[in-house]
Amino acid sequence: MRVGVVILPEYRWSEAAPKWRAAEEYGFHTAWTYDHLGWRSLVDGPWFDSIGLLTAAATVTSSLRLGTLVASPNFRHPVSFARSLIALDDISDGRFTLGVGAGHAGQDKYDNVVMGTPEPSMRERAERFAEFVELTDALLTTPKTSFEGKHFSAVQARMAPGCAQKPRVPFMIAGTGPKAMRLAARFGQGWITTGTVRDDVDGWWGSLRAQVERFDEALHEQGRDSAGVARCLLLDASPVYSLSTVDTFAEMVGRAGEFGFTDVVVHWPRPDGIYAGDESVLERVASDVLPTLTVQ
Repeated sequence: MRVGVVILPEYRWSEAAPKWRAAEEYGFHTAWTYDHLGWRSLVDGPWFDSIGLLTAAATVTSSLRLGTLVASPNFRHPVSFARSLIALDDISDGRFTLGVGAGHAGQDKYDNVVMGTPEPSMRERAERFAEFVELTDALLTTPKTSFEGKHFSAVQARMAPGCAQKPRVPFMIAGTGPKAMRLAARFGQGWITTGTVRDDVDGWWGSLRAQVERFDEALHEQGRDSAGVARCLLLDASPVYSLSTVDTFAEMVGRAGEFGFTDVVVHWPRPDGIYAGDESVLERVASDVLPTLTVQ
């Protein structure tokens, strides 16, 4: 089991840098950050660009993988975004993973409306996401790309020198519905899920079992070996914060493993509000639990 941690992009670099260094020292496999222009209850607070932040994180770490959790088409265009990804992959010496998703209609509402564009319907959101993934894949694997879609276009877009990782940076594709799962099965080196919103913990875990089965079916349709595709669970989508206690974390990781997940992600404790917790719990998880987990 690999464990990643989300460090929200809300801290000035003087405060953020020690957290990114500590994530590596603690033994986390990946450190992620959100890719939004603003987010939910934190929309009026400090918030920094994910690509700039991850680039800075790459300069203060040496082995920690870095990633977006998750980028979306809400305000990104594949052509300009691909350029940023190539630069970040190069600066991090091939330690970058692109977490990408369609964007949530409710949670990402600010991203949807702040640029003055109409909020897409669910159908438009799914179509746009499919184009976004397909075009981003082409841009990162082809020196010159032309593409004409309903939502995105590219005209002989040059992408030299390409990614440091070959054939491109790995994609971890988020999705809980059948269309997104098919995209993950086709293009992804991994799949990310939050489960289905539930008020009770058992109901949340039950929703995950059904999703895992549907993703297996999507992989089978694509003729892919399920053993070669990572499965990542965001533990804090559960009604219970994963780092509320060390025992809570250990129990959730154990259950995730039973469901076939290869990766789990937690959130760095915040002093109040969402993901509020005590950093001492994070430190104890790092010292007492992470070393016991088998990493593949």
